[in-house]
Formats: sequence, C-alpha cells, structure tokens
Amino acid sequence: MLEPREIDGRDLLACPACGWVFYNNSAPCVGVVVRRGQAEEVLLVKRAIEPFKGWWDIPGGFLESGEHPAEAARREALEETGLEVEPIEVLDFYMDVYGPDNEPTLNICYLAQVVGGEEQAGSDAEGLGWFPLDALPEKIAFNWEREALEKIRARRSEEA
Repeated sequence: MLEPREIDGRDLLACPACGWVFYNNSAPCVGVVVRRGQAEEVLLVKRAIEPFKGWWDIPGGFLESGEHPAEAARREALEETGLEVEPIEVLDFYMDVYGPDNEPTLNICYLAQVVGGEEQAGSDAEGLGWFPLDALPEKIAFNWEREALEKIRARRSEEA
C-alpha cells in the first residue's frame, strides 16, 4: 500500500517497504489546429465518446510509446478527420486534465495544413465542422483547447 511521503520538497506516494515512488506524470498529448482559407476557419471534431460527448474538440489524442509528437499529430488528424496534414508550427504547450479522475495531461498544440486525404469523421467522432475563428461553438471540450484557439484569434488580430 502506497503512503504519502515528502520527497525533495514534494508530497508523493511511495511504498514504505521498498521505497518505490509513484510519480503522477502528465500524459503527453497532441492537438492539431487545421486551418483553411482566407476566412480563417479551423476544423473541429464533434466528440462521440466521453469525456465531453457531443462537444467540439481539436483533433488530437495521446502519444503512443516512443512516438514523436509531430507523427502523433499526423496520425491523430488522419484517424479523426480522414485528412493528411503537415504540422507547420508548434503553437504552444498546455497543461490540462482528462477523464473522470482528472489525469494530468501535457498537450502539444500544432498548427497544420491539409496536404491530402478525404474529409471523413473517424469512429470516435459524431461529425466534423469548419468554424470561423470569430464564430466558434460554445461547447469546446477542453480548457487547453479554448486557450489555444484564443491564442490563434489574438495572433490574427495582431497581424491585421
């Protein structure tokens, strides 16, 4: 049974018998903001699964073991949207939580452009939608996604 213990000034859980320490590390994830046209539209996925079933989501997900984040961005975009994308820039890194246990996540957000494929919602999506940055849906699934979309909107205003 793990017990709370102070280690290097942090409260962590550790095994009193062997000293093993449980580090509740953030799970690495990617998000892919796919943009198109002069209208500054972004592609969002309507979630078909919990958490946030029925809410809109930036395409993305968890990295697989040993997977480079840019490859994960390509894979997740293809799985969820049917589109082949090329990451062109890391927008930022965002901390958030996932699921009913609020597991910590580290979200690497890419801006990407479409380079191929055919638009089609994946098995974990109810649908896809292109939204102007000034008319995003109210129900965006995760806090970090709202922050990322706001950053893109603010950047666009600065460039104008």
